[in-house]
Amino acid sequence: MKSLLAAALLASVAIVAPAVAQNATAPAAPSLPPPRPKLIVAISVDQFSADLFAQYRNRYTDGLARLQQGVVFPSGYQSHAATETCPGHSTILTGMRPAHTGIIANTWLDQRAGRPDKLIYCAEDESVAGTDHDKNYAPSDLHLRVPTLGDMMKRADPKARVVSVAGKDRAAIMMGGHNTDQMWFWANDRFVTLPSRGNAPVPAVVARANDAVGKLLAAPQPALPLPGYCKGLAQPITVGGQTMGAGRFERAAGDRKSFRASPALDGAVFALAAGLIQDMKLGQGPSTDLIAIGASATDYVGHALGTQGSEMCIQMAQLDQTIGAFLGQLDRWGIDYEVMLTADHGAHDMTERQQQRAMPMEEHASATNAAKIVGAAIGRDLGIAGPVLIGPESDVYVADSVPPARRAQVLAEAKRRYLALPQVAAAFTREEIAASRFATTPPESWTLLERARASYDPERSGDLMVLLKPRVTTIVAPGPFYVETHGSPWDYDRRVPVMFWRKGMAGFEQPLSVETVDITPTLAATIGLPVSGLDGRCLDLDPSAADTCPQ
Repeated sequence: MKSLLAAALLASVAIVAPAVAQNATAPAAPSLPPPRPKLIVAISVDQFSADLFAQYRNRYTDGLARLQQGVVFPSGYQSHAATETCPGHSTILTGMRPAHTGIIANTWLDQRAGRPDKLIYCAEDESVAGTDHDKNYAPSDLHLRVPTLGDMMKRADPKARVVSVAGKDRAAIMMGGHNTDQMWFWANDRFVTLPSRGNAPVPAVVARANDAVGKLLAAPQPALPLPGYCKGLAQPITVGGQTMGAGRFERAAGDRKSFRASPALDGAVFALAAGLIQDMKLGQGPSTDLIAIGASATDYVGHALGTQGSEMCIQMAQLDQTIGAFLGQLDRWGIDYEVMLTADHGAHDMTERQQQRAMPMEEHASATNAAKIVGAAIGRDLGIAGPVLIGPESDVYVADSVPPARRAQVLAEAKRRYLALPQVAAAFTREEIAASRFATTPPESWTLLERARASYDPERSGDLMVLLKPRVTTIVAPGPFYVETHGSPWDYDRRVPVMFWRKGMAGFEQPLSVETVDITPTLAATIGLPVSGLDGRCLDLDPSAADTCPQ
């Protein structure tokens, strides 16, 4: 099956001048690759769980099939508790867990913030006047406390170029880091960059990409082909007032939200990445370069349509073809590159379809779990006026309005009440988490407290971390574009694949667990970059060679 956008956009965006393409592919490939690749391609597929990878790995025929010929770790772990997009992406190219990256969630609460709701988006600069955490924020790398691999590379060699392209700003920022040469992400129906770079001229390749995607958005999208192996999954189900499960990504002209939750978004991202590689001649200079690519469509498809219908099946087939077309272009340009692919978190299917398919214990979260409701009950019983508990998702904060002398009493009562709720598995105070040690055992064996510790930042985390039981989704009531989610401390949200591929690499598969924080020290060893003090460890990709992972 032909990829939706790979052929069209790679032709219109990447191959902009026949002479350039011809010159780029003219040199014969060397018989033996040099010891260090000239380009690192780091790919994150948002919400690409280890379970989803296992389900489709024998169906891939192109790009993802190629990567399986390299080194495969099918049980990689985003080992922390808060398995969301921003924390997950912050681990991939830093080698550090959220407790050290400072990215504890997509959104956290800062009661000192000068905005009404006090919420902070992980990839914003809240000091910019007139902004909010939701629709009107200023994208920024401000909250990422540590350097990325690209930052380390440029510090060691200023000639190294670092580029980051993604379907989400938080993916581009958390993988690209603080010192990228180019950073572009999808927002407001086009590729944009950080506001701090707003005065810089838009590269011609980005303008061409936006023009090409604009034309696609303006036209209707017919149904995509349905692979034969997807037909058994094409079963309609009605959730949140909408029917899904048998769709094929038909899209009306101008339907921009559906474009985002479709394979088309990944096609646009990879096309722009290829265009930037060509225009900047990445991988052709004196130093090793890096491009980070955030493929976000799988996450949007999962949230909007679930993981077990025809839609995700088509998405997996299209992603395979899109990655294959992208890698094939790099081959034609004669670039010596190494690919790493992983994910920021996992997920599992929507509650309603799970209940139909032998998982009756699946359930939506009760509204009674909300901090506002629990806090109101505590306030009534203890005679405390005003808000008592506030906060999004699992991080619960004691409101600053609570008298200092009563904070310990409120926190103890909050923990007691949460543990009495039928859907709650654990509730840890910040003191309990801070007093615990970081785990040193394989990630699948970590206790809930150890998973919480890996997510805890003393300046940003709540006063109480509340973790729901397995198979309880945080969605209280599903609605349009939101029928499935992730974020739990359970392995279906923590486990992701990790793969490395390079031409000539002797492939193998290691079924035992690794962590996504192991990726950065492994890539650093590949290019001879000394690193230290990271949470991750170097993975030996070539056991037959000496000193692949220097001590």
